[in-house]
Amino acid sequence: MKNRIVIGTRGSKLALWQAEWIKSELQKLYPGLEVELNKIKTTGDKILDVPLAKVGGKGLFVKEIEEALFKNEADIAVHSMKDVPTDFPEGLHLPVITKREDPRDAFITTVRLPLTKGGIRGGIKSFRDLPHGATIGTSSLRRSCQLLNIRPDLKIEQLRGNLDTRLRKLDEGQFDAIILAAAGVKRLGLSEKITEMLPPEVSLPAVGQGAVGIECRTDDEPINNLIKPLNHNGTSVCVKAERTFLRRLEGGCQVPIAGYARVVDSNELRVTSNKSGNRASINSSLVTRHSLLIMDGLVGSISGDRIIRCHIEGNPEDAESLGIKLAEDILARGGKEILDDVYGRT
Repeated sequence: MKNRIVIGTRGSKLALWQAEWIKSELQKLYPGLEVELNKIKTTGDKILDVPLAKVGGKGLFVKEIEEALFKNEADIAVHSMKDVPTDFPEGLHLPVITKREDPRDAFITTVRLPLTKGGIRGGIKSFRDLPHGATIGTSSLRRSCQLLNIRPDLKIEQLRGNLDTRLRKLDEGQFDAIILAAAGVKRLGLSEKITEMLPPEVSLPAVGQGAVGIECRTDDEPINNLIKPLNHNGTSVCVKAERTFLRRLEGGCQVPIAGYARVVDSNELRVTSNKSGNRASINSSLVTRHSLLIMDGLVGSISGDRIIRCHIEGNPEDAESLGIKLAEDILARGGKEILDDVYGRT
């Protein structure tokens, strides 16, 4: 077994938190292991004044780190799964996906409600409470599409930069509210700043959101064996279904696409559904013979005036075929026309 490895990571506070977490998990497994972090600035970190959809999307956050893997300047790369393209360069793969943090989007605002007749100023509890024409900051077409579908009066403006930068811009009054991935906010200990956790019915999460993946060289057997225990089966199955869904849609950052899968216990599901009908509240971490994979996906227009949303359920062992089937259902119901329009295809 190797006694020293190098982790390739972006240099943002969140990326470093994730890399340090993987480092600590590895050292719990292998107490004598020496782990070094190689901080790499990616193209996506350098271009902050242009929407991601216009400069290439997801690959911008992994390309330079993958180059470090090829040059043996890193043994593994730690990624936020929502930033990882669905296809890998030959010689690299993603053998590990760790247990998922909360996949939802977080709504954060500093806006206060007007004074009531009794002189009481209540706080906004939901994005629906925002005043007409409020400005929301987000760099995600997926988020803006879904929020505009519910509140077409909102003004969506581009928000780039790391989490601290985005929160600072909100505090400076550049936006009335911002939308962030809840996982990152929680991992950095800033949960108290969250005004509302947006339910999937309001803002369906991005593919892979909340999950951390480990990429490495395919033929590096010692490294593959070293990191294998960190894989979380339930999360891996769900993210595999989501990424297959995205691949079938040939989707990128230029179009609003969302996909969220979860593994539930089918027996518990029936009991809970009979009581409350809220299936999304159950989230099993294990895949057993009683497990059921349920998944929602959507494709929307950039303006938010049209959204095609579909649902599928099936055996977790069929994760990839379920992802493909869900994508094809959306395409058949009008998603193809939306994608063709966004990409300028005839």
